[in-house]
Amino acid sequence: MNVIAFLIYCVIVTFTPGPTNIAILSIAHNFKINKAFQYVLGAAAALGTLLAASVILNSVLAVIVPKILIVMQIIGSLYMLYLAYQVSKMDVAGDITKQTATFMSGFLMQFVNPKVWVFTMTVIPSYVMPYYKSLHMLLIFVLAITTIALSALATWAFFGTVFKKFLQKYQKPVNITLAILLIYSAIEVSGIVEIIRR
Repeated sequence: MNVIAFLIYCVIVTFTPGPTNIAILSIAHNFKINKAFQYVLGAAAALGTLLAASVILNSVLAVIVPKILIVMQIIGSLYMLYLAYQVSKMDVAGDITKQTATFMSGFLMQFVNPKVWVFTMTVIPSYVMPYYKSLHMLLIFVLAITTIALSALATWAFFGTVFKKFLQKYQKPVNITLAILLIYSAIEVSGIVEIIRR
C-alpha cells in the first residue's frame, strides 16, 4: 500500500473547497465558532457513516465479483484526474449561501454532496482493500480517514475568512499544486506504475 498517495488523496479531497467546506467557511464567518463546530461534527459523523457503508458494500461486492476492486481502482483514478481538473480551475471568490449551523444540517449535507459519495466509494477499494481484508483493519482506516476529514472541516471552521482570503490571494499556485498532487495519486491508484515495473 502506498501510504503517501493514500494520505495525499485523503488530505486533498477533504481539505479542498467543496460544498461542505464552503458552508463551514460561511458559518464560521457568520456565526459563533461553537455553531460552526456543531455543523463540523455532523459532517464528520456522516462521512464516517458513509465510509463504513462503503466498507460493507465493497466487501460484499469483492466476494461476489472478485474483479470489482480493479474496476473501483480505475474509477477512483479517473475521479482523481477529474478532481485535479476541477481543482486547477477552482474559484472560491463567489458568494456563499447561508446554511443553518446544526449537527443535523452538517450530517445531512454530506448525503447530498457528490464529492463525498465518490470519495467514500473509491478511497477504501482503491487504497485499502487490495492490501487489507479484515474488518478490524478496515475499521481502523475508516476511523483514520474520518479523523483526517474532521481535521479538514475543523480547519475550515477555525480559519473562517482568513483561510478564504489566503486561498483567494494564492489561488492559482495552490490550485496547480493540489492538481499535480492529485494526478500523482491517480497514477499510483491506477496500477500503471506496477505494470511498467514488470
